Amino acid sequence: MPPGLEALDLPIWNRASGVSRGPGHRNAMAHLDCEMKEKCLREDLKFYFMNPCEKYRARHQIPWKLGLQILKIVMVTAQLIRFGLSNQLVVAFKEDNTIAFKHLFLKGYSGIDEDDYSCSVYTQEDAYESIFFAINQYHQLKNISLGILGYGKNEDNAIGLKVCKQHYKKGPMLPSNETLSVDSDIESDCIHLDLQVLARNTQDWKNSSFFRLEFSRLLQVEITFRLKGIDLQTIHSRELPDCFIFQNTITFDNKAHSGKIKIYFDSDASIEECKDLNISGSIQKNTQYVLVFDAFVIVICLASLVLCTRSIVLALRLRKNLTNYDLCSILLGTSTLFVWVGVIRYLGYFQTYNVLILTMQASLPKVLRFCACAGMIYLGYTFCGWIVLGPYHDKFEDLNTVAECLFSLVNGDDMFATFAQIQQKSTLVWLFSRLYLYSFISLFIYMILSLFIALITDSYDTIKKYQQNGFPKTDLQDFLKECGSKEEIQKEPSAFLSCACCHKRKRSDDHLILIS
Repeated sequence: MPPGLEALDLPIWNRASGVSRGPGHRNAMAHLDCEMKEKCLREDLKFYFMNPCEKYRARHQIPWKLGLQILKIVMVTAQLIRFGLSNQLVVAFKEDNTIAFKHLFLKGYSGIDEDDYSCSVYTQEDAYESIFFAINQYHQLKNISLGILGYGKNEDNAIGLKVCKQHYKKGPMLPSNETLSVDSDIESDCIHLDLQVLARNTQDWKNSSFFRLEFSRLLQVEITFRLKGIDLQTIHSRELPDCFIFQNTITFDNKAHSGKIKIYFDSDASIEECKDLNISGSIQKNTQYVLVFDAFVIVICLASLVLCTRSIVLALRLRKNLTNYDLCSILLGTSTLFVWVGVIRYLGYFQTYNVLILTMQASLPKVLRFCACAGMIYLGYTFCGWIVLGPYHDKFEDLNTVAECLFSLVNGDDMFATFAQIQQKSTLVWLFSRLYLYSFISLFIYMILSLFIALITDSYDTIKKYQQNGFPKTDLQDFLKECGSKEEIQKEPSAFLSCACCHKRKRSDDHLILIS
């Protein structure tokens, strides 16, 4: 076309069709193209706000992302339950050994702790006998113990027990004359008794100057020793056994000088890898199956990572051979909590759950759906508390007890006892327990429970008025109404897919439409 010809706006002859296309025809084509794009935009918006079931009926698109998330939840929860059952065996083994140690090394132990201490003595003779009894029992351990125990090395890489005493500096205390003269500075003396020393005549080390205690200025006597043990009950569940090191401490507390010496027994157990294991049977074969299952779980988690942009650090940590049960339990418990809470995002696709938040009293199925939403968070807290706090709290030892404890907390029962009974052996777990309990109580009492009551008492009248007068329409609903209802789209999928711009779009049109 010569330059300037288009400015004349003359009709153009189409040799192929023999039709003259003028300015009116081009305007009609532009208007038709605009209407097609507007129609495709409405259809894309309709499809974007559909739930997975409606998308499947409209375009026969399988919700494989939702299926992958459900599969991930099943696999991760199964792995968590397997770890939790194994952790229960570890907790039971630790508790049984602690009780056995108290009976072995504490003279006159009745089987029940008197208070926060195990037992007490009231005379000097009983104090000496209790100290010497613990030392002799340590020497005769292999001859009297029913468990598989051995001597462990202390910090100095030596086998034996360490006895330390703390006392004030010398000074007379005469209550009869109502006078007190004492140096408040504390002195500490320690002695190491190895097996060779204990094998000699017992009177040699009993009559040493170290055991001449001045109870008027004595603060405490502390006996520390390490023992080794093997947990063989895991073999029955076709798992490799765990080796434990027990750091035991017996404390004779006389700080109050009240005529009563409290005896504390504390046992901290740590797990280490067993060396030179030679176990015959089907354990190795079962271990291979477990590794295959773990590998499959990792693959599912990585696939979910790509779709949901989740962190890969946790998956790498869980894939390693960690013997720190506290760290593993926190990672597994927290990840399971986030997985269960994340399911609520998919429940939000269904409009009935949005109506449930406003009209809980409308019908029982809607109330159950609301409970399902809250139940996801509740199950997450249940699994998390069972795994993390189980070794440190009586109310979190099994799933049934955890569920009952959390339900009582929601109703405001036994709150202080739940906070106070947590054992402070691990600072990390103690801090996590505070975060766990505060977040659960705040979330369920101040938010979920209050919302539950508010919906029942206030929302029904509002929804009833809307049902009589009609729900208010939004601008987006008015815009989508021009293209027809969703039922028409679901009944005529071929007509829904007939639009060329919805089937195959040009890259230049991406700014005009929404893609689900």
